[in-house]
Amino acid sequence: MASLEHDRTRLRDFIEAHPRLFVLTGAGCSTDSGIPDYRDAEGGWKRPQPVTYQAFMGERGTRQRYWARSLVGWRRFGRARPNATHLALARLERQGRVATLLTQNVDGLHQAAGQQAVIDLHGRLDEVRCMSCAQRMPRETFQRLLEQRNPAWATLDAHDAPDGDADLEGQDFSRFDIPPCPHCGGIIKPDVVFFGESVPRERVDAAVTSLNESDAVLVVGSSLMVFSGYRFVAAAAREGKPIAAVNLGRTRADPLLSLKIEQPCAEALAFIA
Repeated sequence: MASLEHDRTRLRDFIEAHPRLFVLTGAGCSTDSGIPDYRDAEGGWKRPQPVTYQAFMGERGTRQRYWARSLVGWRRFGRARPNATHLALARLERQGRVATLLTQNVDGLHQAAGQQAVIDLHGRLDEVRCMSCAQRMPRETFQRLLEQRNPAWATLDAHDAPDGDADLEGQDFSRFDIPPCPHCGGIIKPDVVFFGESVPRERVDAAVTSLNESDAVLVVGSSLMVFSGYRFVAAAAREGKPIAAVNLGRTRADPLLSLKIEQPCAEALAFIA
């Protein structure tokens, strides 16, 4: 307990010393909401790597497997609610101490907690888009289309996997019927950045602008193993900005940190209440 209180004091001092924080969050923020994370304490993969953009777009079988598992996984992912970590960060913003929150998560839970200045670096899973005509629709609407075409699959259940996936194995995915775009018949894809896909330039530019206007960086629940997030911490270090991280286990930016708190996110941030 003494160690936790000491960590909270150090983190409180860091936040109070830097009134314009650039906050960067990752999967560790959402595990208390029932959404599994990808990596272990050493930053390695806990499971096979997620599907790549190239495989999703190029292989019908990959899309069938993705959407079958997503049909099952979305039922719980879509009902996830903010936890104490999301609420603490939203409270920190209301106190005027957060310039921008950049999240690598695709669950929308920061916004659901009341956070206003959010950049969804990797997009949001609650919307899908056509890769031909760019039409968008809510993921809930697409879920109904999936279930209408695949009623037998709608009754299946499986353990949750990260980002709305489910560990649905032993099935013949070749029988899964994927709805095409209702407007042009094109391929429907979640409106998120897959591995092997580039983050939209406007999101990167907005994050860089906010980072430049901040006086310190606070990383919460991210190992920063993915370069798309790590690049902002590396840029902050080059500019001499102090960097604190709350994360269980190793991060890619450990040598760059001014302060590291190896505690569960909600416990470390509980003092904000």
